[in-house]
Amino acid sequence: MNQRRQSYLIYSLLMMAIMAFVFLNFGQSAQDQRTIGLNRLAADIQAGQVSRVILDDYNITATYKNGEEKNSVMDARASLPSQLADLGVSAEMLQAEGLSIEVKPESALVLFWNAISLFLPFLIMGLFFWFMMRQAQSSNSQAMSFSKSRARMKSGEHPTVTFADVAGEDEAKEELMEVVEFLKEPQKFIALGARIPKGVLLVGPPGTGKTLMAKAVSGEAGVPFFSISGSEFVEMFVGVGASRVRDLFEQAKKHSPCIVFVDEIDAVGRHRGAGLGGSHDEREQTLNQLLVEMDGFDTDTNVIVIAATNRPDILDPALLRPGRFDRRVMLDRPDMRGREAILRVHSRGKPISPAVNLETIARATPGFVGADLENLVNEAAILAARRNKRVIEQAEFDEAIERVIAGPERKSRLINPAEKKIIAYHEAGHAIVIQSIPEADPVQKVSIISRGMMGGFTMSLPLEDSMLESKKGMEADIVSLLGGRAAEELIFNDITSGASNDIENATKLARKMVTRLGMSEALGPMVYGQKEELVFLGREISEQRDYSEAIAQKIDSEVQRIVTEAYQRASGILAQNKDKLIQVADMLLEKETISRDEFEAIFPAPEPKNQGIPVPQTA
Repeated sequence: MNQRRQSYLIYSLLMMAIMAFVFLNFGQSAQDQRTIGLNRLAADIQAGQVSRVILDDYNITATYKNGEEKNSVMDARASLPSQLADLGVSAEMLQAEGLSIEVKPESALVLFWNAISLFLPFLIMGLFFWFMMRQAQSSNSQAMSFSKSRARMKSGEHPTVTFADVAGEDEAKEELMEVVEFLKEPQKFIALGARIPKGVLLVGPPGTGKTLMAKAVSGEAGVPFFSISGSEFVEMFVGVGASRVRDLFEQAKKHSPCIVFVDEIDAVGRHRGAGLGGSHDEREQTLNQLLVEMDGFDTDTNVIVIAATNRPDILDPALLRPGRFDRRVMLDRPDMRGREAILRVHSRGKPISPAVNLETIARATPGFVGADLENLVNEAAILAARRNKRVIEQAEFDEAIERVIAGPERKSRLINPAEKKIIAYHEAGHAIVIQSIPEADPVQKVSIISRGMMGGFTMSLPLEDSMLESKKGMEADIVSLLGGRAAEELIFNDITSGASNDIENATKLARKMVTRLGMSEALGPMVYGQKEELVFLGREISEQRDYSEAIAQKIDSEVQRIVTEAYQRASGILAQNKDKLIQVADMLLEKETISRDEFEAIFPAPEPKNQGIPVPQTA
């Protein structure tokens, strides 16, 4: 910003100088049109046409009897009377004609403008050359700083994030606490022959708090913290990224002990030899330099590298070996207790009603990560502010959960009565099928209010978190997904495009059961097809087929069988409970949204819900 202001100032000075120069030149040219020679002036005096002569330095202003004024210039080597006498105008003639000659005192303003007009061209040229040289120096400095590291450093003296601000990842905090203790008291470990860990790799899905955990380590240790993204190393020119890596570690060594945090390290740490350009690839050169800096000849530095990624499978093996990244800390999706702890952290300082039960909210948000829960609390606060409330109540949290999962309500979307009836029976079909299957998750809410791209939604949530997926549970999910289409066909004897997403998800789930999880009796417990990633394109878009065409036909047949049987099962459930289906749809058309209690008042659950995980039997 300062450089831009200086450029504006320089441009303004140049424009003012040019305008002054032009003004002086035009003023001078205007005067030249009225200038006459001294001999002409002498002739006019002899003819009695001049009434007054004013002498200003060497400039002569002659006023004629007809009111006209003309200018002339005298010779600096002699006086005006002597020069006029040489031209035939004697002193007696001047007295006889009554001509008055006045000498004007020298003006400081005239001297100033004369000096300006004399030095202005040189001033303009000097400013121009100075500006050009300054621009050249700025370009050189930018070229020299092009290879400098762009890492941002925090001193660590006033930490803003500590372990108290991180919840739901107790095991990860215990792992990283040792790093903090080493940075605080390195002699305790060195005395026992322990060496400082070179690097810690934080692995987990997006939003689980990897960056937040790295900040907490820095805050707890109270040491300088360098933060940089993996993509900031790589440039178009080969060698720039490696130079930035060297500069980063040079700065870190000057401030050791310290922490270097590299976010999204997979941008620079991908497996070597898989990209375009061979060994001259800029990314590979950067990775080579990073490997050397982390475990090269210079190993006596108290610099700990903390990196974060959600794709550890694509990182180069040399980067993951002990001595570079000694530890791999997993940050998984939090369980119900972890979600409750995260909600308490993000609820600090917010006016929340005492009636709000965070445990209930945590139970209603399975699969949510820390970023989702932070967004949930923020959405609830926004909703409370819109409704002019002073505290955030349970209704705002319930609405925020639906907004995060399905999107905001589309109240302006007009739906004709016929389509609204189809949507009501579609969602009622989902709810009836889910409630009828013991392995399915219980229904929490059914609504025909449009949210996002959905005309309505049926929310079913598990009673408890589960790490494993059973075959019966996945089959129940497929049946539940097809309940809406089955209800449409049963009631209207027709089908619509409203079940397109349900059918797509059911087909994907069935194919996953067959090809990835070995849940098909016809094909056995085998994995069919290996995923291949094209590094240059950066996505898993191809699959290597390690099976024959005959097996491919069996896979398609098995997927079709699973989906078809699930659809038949859903149709049978709805046919047996058609009266309940109609009652639920009528209530949806009347109220648009029904809760779990209202739904179970019409159609109670036949058996206790579970996930279908086999329970060991004792003799």
